This record gives sequence, C-alpha cells and structure tokens, in this order.
Amino acid sequence: MSSLSAASVETPAIAASTEEKKPLKPCCACPETKKVRDACIIEKGEESCGDLIEAHKDCMRALGFKI
Repeated sequence: MSSLSAASVETPAIAASTEEKKPLKPCCACPETKKVRDACIIEKGEESCGDLIEAHKDCMRALGFKI
C-alpha cells in the first residue's frame, strides 16, 4: 500500500499553477500576427507591410506591452 500524505499530493498542483502565472514574454506574444508580419517583411520588405506591423503592435499593446 502507498502512504501518500495530503501535502505530497497537492505540491505538484501548486507548482503547476505557479508556472502558468509566469509573465508573458514579448517573443511569445501574438504568434498569429507575428508570423504573418514576419513573412510579409521577408517577401515584400518592411515598407509594404505597414498594416501588418501595426496589427502586431496593437496585439502587443492589448496584452499590456508598451510599444
């Protein structure tokens, strides 16, 4: 028979919830707009992708980043 205490059972759940609350890094924020923006810049150049660049900035601002 296993003799687990309540503390040993709850510890992984507490650790998991702590990891989930880490602040979002700018590199990982808004992957959808970032991918489209980067592809456009590579294919067409930065001058041609102003609307996608602004869409990505708007997404980042919405998540609390100061851009």
